Amino acid sequence: MNSTTLGSDWLQSAGLRPTRQRLVLAKLLVGDGKDRHVTAESLHAAAEQTGDAVSLATVYNTLRAFCSAGLMSEIPMDGNKSYFDTRVDEHPHYYWEESGELTDAPKEKLRFESLPPIPEGMEITAVDVVIRMRKKPAP
Repeated sequence: MNSTTLGSDWLQSAGLRPTRQRLVLAKLLVGDGKDRHVTAESLHAAAEQTGDAVSLATVYNTLRAFCSAGLMSEIPMDGNKSYFDTRVDEHPHYYWEESGELTDAPKEKLRFESLPPIPEGMEITAVDVVIRMRKKPAP
């Protein structure tokens, strides 16, 4: 199966129409079958490198559509930056402060003994865990 077919199948599995822009971005996101953590800006730059003209606004809108369709999840960081993850099961992440990279952390090692009580009338929809890391200062 080629990367374009994989991207088209990915979109159609969520009931999304495979427009040209969606296909371009889907191919970059899942064309090789690997999970990705991207920002809108990094995906926009990757599209530009392939010669596919997709505006940054279209990238943002398309990523939000992919999230709404359940194809991706959004991981907000620092209130002004979001990463988008093609792996949609609940799992923790490492955030590497020096490089600004987000990667998967081992899910099987994460343990919660309990969660704090939630306000009345609310329900928990997800628990996001981001472990921020940086190199220790030299002694």
